[in-house]
Amino acid sequence: MRYAPLYVHRFRLITPRRLRDAQQFQLQYHSYGELSTVPDRLRWCRHHMGLMQREVAARIGISRGQYMDLETGAVDYYPKEVVDKLAALFGIPAADLLDDFSRFLYYGQGKAIREHRECLGLQKKPYARLLHMTPQSLRAWESEKKQISKASWEKYFKGMIAV
Repeated sequence: MRYAPLYVHRFRLITPRRLRDAQQFQLQYHSYGELSTVPDRLRWCRHHMGLMQREVAARIGISRGQYMDLETGAVDYYPKEVVDKLAALFGIPAADLLDDFSRFLYYGQGKAIREHRECLGLQKKPYARLLHMTPQSLRAWESEKKQISKASWEKYFKGMIAV
């Protein structure tokens, strides 16, 4: 009878990358309430559903690249249609996914600015002077012909307009 030497090999258990990422993310944030950015909120919801980015993208009808841009924060604007689909998929209100600036855009920047101006009882020109901006910029924002940048929102409207 012949015997072959027995070799004992040690193999390190490798967890799938997505599982490691999810675990690391869960260790970093213990509850959804701790998350302040839209990308982190999207990632949190996706991990809790056990989905990959491509699966979320397919379910809401966008490309994986577009979803990656949303989840990495490569965009300043989250389209209303996409936010509505994500909220339905994750089973949460759309407003819960968004930060203050994104909510400002989601509910309509023009409407919010106009309501604030009218609440103060001001016409466009005096309101623009109050904010130290041109009436043309104010008109473009109120009519939503031009989207306000996050920096401009922070300068002029953050904390002034409830969202």
